[in-house]
Amino acid sequence: MTALPSHAAIRVVLEPAPGPDPDAGTWTCQVHGPLQPAALRHALAAAQAPDPARWHHHLVRHTPEHHTLRLTPAQDTPGAGVPGRLADLLTRTPPTGHPLTPAQYAVLPPTRSGRYEAVYLEPAAPQPRTVREALRAVLAAHPQLRWRLDLGGGRLTGEVAPAHPGTGDVHDQEDLVVGEFTDEAGFTAAVAAVGSTLDPRRGVHLRALLARDRRPGGPGTDRLALVAHELAVDAASWRTLLDDLTTALATTTTTAPPAAPDPIPDTTPTPAPGSDDASAAPAPAPAPTAPAPTAPALAPAAAGPSPAWRAPGTPDGWVALLRELADDPAEARHWAQVAESRSHAAATGPATAAGPVTETAPGAARHAGFTLDADDTDRLTRVLAPRLGLGAEQLLTGVFALALAHWQGRDEVALDVVSDPRTGHHELRHHVGRLTGPYPVHLALEPGLDPLGRLAAASGALAAAAGRAAGGGGFGACREWSPDPLLRETLRSLPPAPALLTLYGPHEQLPGHARPVTTGARTPYPVRAAARFTPGGLRLDLHFQPPAARALTPAGATPRDLAGQLHQLLRDLAQAAGAPVPSAFAPTPQQAALFTGTDARPGTGRHVEQLIWVWHGPLDTERFTAAWQSVFDHESVLRTAFTGGPRPQLMVHSRVTVEITRRVHRAGDWSPLLERDRLRGFDLRRPGALRLMLLEPDPARPAAASLPTRIVLTYHRALIDTWSAHLLLREFYRAYLAGGTLPGGERRPDLRDYSAWLAAQDRDAGREFTARTSPPAPAASRPARPAPATALSGVGRARLRLDTAETSRLAHWAGRWGTTESSVLQAVWAMLIYRACGTGGPAPVSFAVSVSGRGIPLEGADRMPGPLRNALPVHLDVDPAHTVPRLLRTLRDRALDLAAYEWVHEDFLHPDHTGTGTGAAQAGTLIVFEDPPHPLHALHDDLAAHGIRAEFAGTVPARSVLPLGLLAHHDDTGGLVVTTVHDRALLDEDAAAELLVQSAMLLRELPLRAEEFTTVAEALKLLEGRAVPRMSDTWRPGPHEALRTLRAAAAPQAGTICLIPPPGTPATCYDRLPPLHRGPQELLVLTPPPPTPLTAGARDADGAAGVLDAAARSALAARTGGRPLLLGGFSGAGALACSLARSIAADGHHPPRVVLAGTGTHTGDQDALHALARALQDATTPDT
Repeated sequence: MTALPSHAAIRVVLEPAPGPDPDAGTWTCQVHGPLQPAALRHALAAAQAPDPARWHHHLVRHTPEHHTLRLTPAQDTPGAGVPGRLADLLTRTPPTGHPLTPAQYAVLPPTRSGRYEAVYLEPAAPQPRTVREALRAVLAAHPQLRWRLDLGGGRLTGEVAPAHPGTGDVHDQEDLVVGEFTDEAGFTAAVAAVGSTLDPRRGVHLRALLARDRRPGGPGTDRLALVAHELAVDAASWRTLLDDLTTALATTTTTAPPAAPDPIPDTTPTPAPGSDDASAAPAPAPAPTAPAPTAPALAPAAAGPSPAWRAPGTPDGWVALLRELADDPAEARHWAQVAESRSHAAATGPATAAGPVTETAPGAARHAGFTLDADDTDRLTRVLAPRLGLGAEQLLTGVFALALAHWQGRDEVALDVVSDPRTGHHELRHHVGRLTGPYPVHLALEPGLDPLGRLAAASGALAAAAGRAAGGGGFGACREWSPDPLLRETLRSLPPAPALLTLYGPHEQLPGHARPVTTGARTPYPVRAAARFTPGGLRLDLHFQPPAARALTPAGATPRDLAGQLHQLLRDLAQAAGAPVPSAFAPTPQQAALFTGTDARPGTGRHVEQLIWVWHGPLDTERFTAAWQSVFDHESVLRTAFTGGPRPQLMVHSRVTVEITRRVHRAGDWSPLLERDRLRGFDLRRPGALRLMLLEPDPARPAAASLPTRIVLTYHRALIDTWSAHLLLREFYRAYLAGGTLPGGERRPDLRDYSAWLAAQDRDAGREFTARTSPPAPAASRPARPAPATALSGVGRARLRLDTAETSRLAHWAGRWGTTESSVLQAVWAMLIYRACGTGGPAPVSFAVSVSGRGIPLEGADRMPGPLRNALPVHLDVDPAHTVPRLLRTLRDRALDLAAYEWVHEDFLHPDHTGTGTGAAQAGTLIVFEDPPHPLHALHDDLAAHGIRAEFAGTVPARSVLPLGLLAHHDDTGGLVVTTVHDRALLDEDAAAELLVQSAMLLRELPLRAEEFTTVAEALKLLEGRAVPRMSDTWRPGPHEALRTLRAAAAPQAGTICLIPPPGTPATCYDRLPPLHRGPQELLVLTPPPPTPLTAGARDADGAAGVLDAAARSALAARTGGRPLLLGGFSGAGALACSLARSIAADGHHPPRVVLAGTGTHTGDQDALHALARALQDATTPDT
């Protein structure tokens, strides 16, 4: 079974065989407590998921309360954590209730009372006594099937309903009903009668019907039907229940057991005679007998950062993650947009021609299905899906949407999708209960493209279609628990789509000896499609309600056409899986590096920049929106998105709606607001890498109508740089002044032209330039001396301004030596780096400088929005005896040398190199001096005529991959603004401010004091008395104490017990254990180190074990000194403890035993503490 049949505590003691290999060798497990073989079988499968049956086991039963289990890995089987995970599962305390999932809320009575599902078997000569015993075993394994529905509390509780509720009807009093049937209608009526007695409020979720076959015409076949309330089952639940029932029948009957369950479903549905196909039960169709070892699983692609990627472990954990996700603004925004798009969907259009298809129902096309051959299935799932960066589930959703759109003759398509979150969370695989529910998908498909192009263009939307939780769980979470009542009401009132696509995973398929029972329930979907993988390939079955389905298409098109079009589309896409996408083009090397790098994803805040300005005067928001929409329509870069996959491409979409949000700006929330907006980031697989936010004054403030509006323009540097943002802003003002519409068509050249120009450049010339300009290895690159890490986090920014007079004086002084302000800034930076070296003679220094990328021989490049800005390395020898003018001229010459190679990027020169370790990145610091075209050039008078004045507050620079950046630009009044952007983990605020002050001092004083023969050494004397700032070379965590002592040993050789907290549980969970453990051993607690950028992504216990091992092994070796060592902990710590035990053995020490007992999450869990104390006492007492 999938759960322990008793609430009695189980204790496990594990002992690895000695040996140096952490991943090999036999483990011996002493299991104390009740244990059934079926429970062990499921626990073994779950511990090895997703690759079961790689460990061999042998079970010896000493008494009903004591078993010895020996586990031996198969050859070349990794994973020392399997025994630990098994122990975690065996010792987990059975729950006594859990909260309802969103899918269960959707089928709650009384709105859907009386709804049930049923499946029947035909076992050999079933006897009521045998069936009752098997049912008792199934119900014991799944106690939630007897938990009472608490509507007020929104949960199922362990309070079991009375066995005799006060009615004389025996059918209401027993789990098994025995009856007869003489025809199919009679059998269906008998099942319905049992279904009507289900009552979750009383804890009656499941009953069985043993129906004796009394059909005329000879010996019949009796049927055993399981009837379950919708609240209690979904497709995966049926598979688990039927497997468990088959096992229980085989172990309790004295006759021959029924045929073993088959893991693969039948590809040819067999409706019951006389049944209405439109009313078929939602359970999957019957199964064939051959296995499909190579069939790909329907699994979603990896998601972006979100609360729901953590393993939930239990239904309670799954619900907790969904509740957390319901508070996520990004998740709420996603489902709100889907609901809004569906409400504005266009009317149904005409469909197109049909394709060949087999039909299994007579007359009107109630059912149609086909199987795509194995080769085409393999090309789709193993070639096309990874190429587009999609999972098989997402790819099939997109293909079905394309066929549906073609059938309906439209470019926008709405459908609902059902997939099981268990596919993404193996810990939930054997849970019985409804976790699945439909989630809405709305796709706007690109017109004028071939199917491959349309699918590629939709890949970003498909990747995000299910939201951030497996199986689209975020939709139900927001529908039930969003803090926004309007969103909850919107999602609850969302009508079903015209079509439903169900994606069955391998664990959702009915065994071959099971058949669904027609329940008479009507579906709200005119079109239903089901996809599953079989040995012969991808199987798709479509069911139609003919009148409603025909209403979705124009005259002349039939529901049968959809199956033909879908079949042909899958075959065409399979054949074109490796073909180029005609409408796609290659990204620039920098774009590809940003897209494939993890630091550009939402949640990091990197490469997201913000331009801020203030709007004085009247603001017509409708005109404002129309003007920006016109800019989007004219500028293709705003409608461009990546296709995903290992070699991403770019595609221009035909229509993208600008995102403009309005909110009230209150005092005190400015910086956090900007930070939240930056962290939100962009999904680069969706078009529209620019958005706007209008921050309007609080209407409660006096004279609010006359106060200005702040506007934040946020963009991602993978598609838009600062120069581009200024160009786009100017286009917006032109459109606003013209009434909201820009004249003319799409701008050319655009990013497509630049990509083609870049591909035609000479790589050899670029390689020669890179070799010449790459800094030497010993070059200094930081204007600070080494220091320990700051123990801070995040990004710091500091700003300082030279007034107009100081800036003018600096420009004139730079011109005197034939250079510019940019060269002076670079010289100042070079001198600060040299000063930090502390050497007395010449020294090489290096840094990176930003170039606009628009000084290239491509006509119109200076007026083209796009990510052309580039960073190139600069290195030179700084000699303190050389003059400052000589240093300036050297840097001027370097700048002239760079001008011809603004397009060069290391990844362009080495297209097979996936890293981003360019010479610029190796430089360590970056200087950006950029004066893009002013957005309001020659427009001030026209705006003034409308009573409008714009005031630019400046740009909030993006976080860079480099630890320190120095940015400079001129403001509206002509002053020079210098900003530092730094990693606070390496450079604290005081050091950054000091560095900025010293830079400004040199910029101010050099024009006053430096003459033709002033040396670098003399210039640096201007900084005498000021300390050189200090900066960490790398991020290093502070010292971490791996072990904490709970109690000292009572005797020198008493030994040590090291307690390991389960993942996610604080080390304080064992603080109250010492008084309960009477042994003399020293008690230690292993404390996990704080998360770092390298360890924060550890998703499971094996990953966490790797983090703990090094510190724990060295600390334990030092503390124990060869004395006996025992590792212990609550259930959940097993994988960590076993990994640590094996690592200790690999170091040449005797492997410690591991003891697990109890389930504790906090210091007050007395039952768990007592259970663990008893287990430790037994394990440390001789002869146990």
